[in-house]
Amino acid sequence: MRCPFCGNIDTQVKDSRPAEDHVAIRRRRLCPGCGGRFTTYERVQLRDLVVVKTNGKREDFDRDKLERSIRISMQKRPVEPERIDQMISGIVRRLESIGDTDIPSKTIGEIVMESLHGSQDTVVMVRRW
Repeated sequence: MRCPFCGNIDTQVKDSRPAEDHVAIRRRRLCPGCGGRFTTYERVQLRDLVVVKTNGKREDFDRDKLERSIRISMQKRPVEPERIDQMISGIVRRLESIGDTDIPSKTIGEIVMESLHGSQDTVVMVRRW
């Protein structure tokens, strides 16, 4: 793993532990070059998913984009970060279990809305454009 501080490719794993309800591994790393410490996460990826937009454009599915969007929508709500991580992992597992690698963006939106509606937080606001 490349060091994000100095670019050294020889980093050392100092600690590993399960994360996100045992669906990921959290690794603390140390760069011997600059002494920087950083954290990485490993997750199982069953298949490469492609998002098909409503205009027909195709782009690779980005878990980080999904995570950012959900965290922004829940940032002022009293929901624990672990609960959000579990929700995101559940959404990704559902998308991977669909069986097709091409997933319409509308399907992703519906799954996200179901997950938000099913969360312990009772306030869900949907704005249609």
